[in-house]
Amino acid sequence: MRTLLILLRKEFILFWKNKFIPKVAFIFPCVVILIIPLVTTMDVRHVGVAIVSHDNSRLTQNIITDLGATSFFTVSRSGSYADAMEMVKDGDVDVIVEIPKDFQRSVESGNPIMPHISANGVNGTKGSLGSGYVAGSVMNTVARFRGIKPEEKASVRYLYNPTLEYRNNMIPALMIMLLIMICGFLPALNLVGEKESGTIEQMNVTPVNTTVFVLSKVIPYWIIGLLDLTAAMLIAAAVYGLVPVGALAAIYVAAALFIILISGIGIVIANRSETMSQSMFLMFFIVLVFVLMSGLLTPISSMPHWAQAITYALPPRYFIEIMRSVYLKGTDMSALGMQYILLAFFAVLTNTVAALTYRKQQ
Repeated sequence: MRTLLILLRKEFILFWKNKFIPKVAFIFPCVVILIIPLVTTMDVRHVGVAIVSHDNSRLTQNIITDLGATSFFTVSRSGSYADAMEMVKDGDVDVIVEIPKDFQRSVESGNPIMPHISANGVNGTKGSLGSGYVAGSVMNTVARFRGIKPEEKASVRYLYNPTLEYRNNMIPALMIMLLIMICGFLPALNLVGEKESGTIEQMNVTPVNTTVFVLSKVIPYWIIGLLDLTAAMLIAAAVYGLVPVGALAAIYVAAALFIILISGIGIVIANRSETMSQSMFLMFFIVLVFVLMSGLLTPISSMPHWAQAITYALPPRYFIEIMRSVYLKGTDMSALGMQYILLAFFAVLTNTVAALTYRKQQ
């Protein structure tokens, strides 16, 4: 125990002497939680709509007025379809509505020639949802004009995220990304930095147990990670009003297991790297896999079956399930028992590998 305390003291001294790592550890979480949710969203808003009208009738004007009455659409007029296409190419418009000649007359005759709607498919989500909303608005306007009551629609109530705010789903994922960067990346950089500076050679000639050495490397980042997670949760509550529905203990237990796990991965990478560039490349590759395949940004259920099978071997998958379930649903720990068990298993596995792959140079 005395040896571990001495090594921990050394780690904290090195941590505060480093000009870069303390800034990253404490400023990075604040910047990420404050800025990224504000500028990154998959919510469809401000759909640009270009109206190409060949029928200057009252019904056409009603369609334009109804589309412009909501902040969801940004409506503009275009003299021709070719001009509207140029607006699409320039990124100013997402949907084109071309109203045919004698449109109102065809509606009054009972054989309506409906407007032609074209959507920009580059952004598939915005194009498909935007065109669907435009088509629905046009149909409602035409129905009112004909004196037909619009179709009754089922009432939909959204559970756990009533406003469908993307940030409510994203912020718990960002907290996980912070822990990956702070508790995985920084221990690896710290250890490789000692290799490059030669200070690790002093450790190689001591009788320090490898388990004690690994613990001395990860414990400081366990503490920093929990502090960063707490700061991120406070910022999310103060700025976005997002607080966990479930128990805080469920989050902190999972976070502690994940921090131990990801720190072990960082140590393994450092053990197999001789330079900073090598460790950064390996860590970048692992982070990329975690982001793309663990359900951070896209649902696992939407992935191909072979990719879904791979995700079972990715530890962040289980932490993500815990964070979102506790944060948004209020799920208790007993219902997430398997996720906790798997996190604990991977934590033991990665740190065992970290201890086994550390070899003292004689």
